[in-house]
Amino acid sequence: MKMKLIITRGNVGRLAAACVRDRINKFKPSAGRPFVIALPTGGTAVEMYKNLVAFYKAGELSFKNVVSFNLDEYVNFDPAHPESYHGFMRRNLFEHVDMQPQNINIPDGNAPSADAFCAAYEAKIKELGGIELFLGGVGANGHIAFNEPGSAFDSRTRVVNLQEKTLKDNARFFGGDINAVPKQAITMGVGTILEARHILIMAAGANKARAVRAAVEGKPDTMWTISALQAHKDAILLTDEEAASLISADKAYETVLS
Repeated sequence: MKMKLIITRGNVGRLAAACVRDRINKFKPSAGRPFVIALPTGGTAVEMYKNLVAFYKAGELSFKNVVSFNLDEYVNFDPAHPESYHGFMRRNLFEHVDMQPQNINIPDGNAPSADAFCAAYEAKIKELGGIELFLGGVGANGHIAFNEPGSAFDSRTRVVNLQEKTLKDNARFFGGDINAVPKQAITMGVGTILEARHILIMAAGANKARAVRAAVEGKPDTMWTISALQAHKDAILLTDEEAASLISADKAYETVLS
């Protein structure tokens, strides 16, 4: 198991943002050599984006030469809807930083041919030399992006059916109405994610504890998608103490105090 676990006593989103800032600045992106990043949505991501915007406004970070690929988007869902991931990204990041519109890539859940769109999404990532940094969260059932339990570890960008657990979890964004949550999504595949050169996964809250345990102490298992990252050469799982509460007490992991 190569995955590195960092347990923070501070805020997961804030620490993740600092990691992103440092990686982009160290890379020194340019127009001819952009920094390619995969971006998530979700509750923990909101705090991360808040801090990234603050770094930008403080002059500590620029997104001018950053190319982004979002992990997922609902199928047959209005991108202007506030709970679409297009809307989420505009509201939480893109409207506040110097990201170039032509460098923003988000799955099109209304594409005339989903298969053709997914193939083109994969092709564009490869054309740019692959993903430098994959950022993600983890679902309570262990999914990363929308790769639900049972997803093949060599899967690619595709349309998926969302499982009941995910629908229930996401109902909080739709006034608690599970029937309002779209039932399908386009998601970046597990195989696509594993090809990223660096991976950073965020997990906050006790409801993520079983997934965190499966990620770092279980065997690779398609029923816990996050466990696929155990084979990656540079994957970091950044959690708070609640999310790491089921980790064996005799295991030694890095703890960050702030």
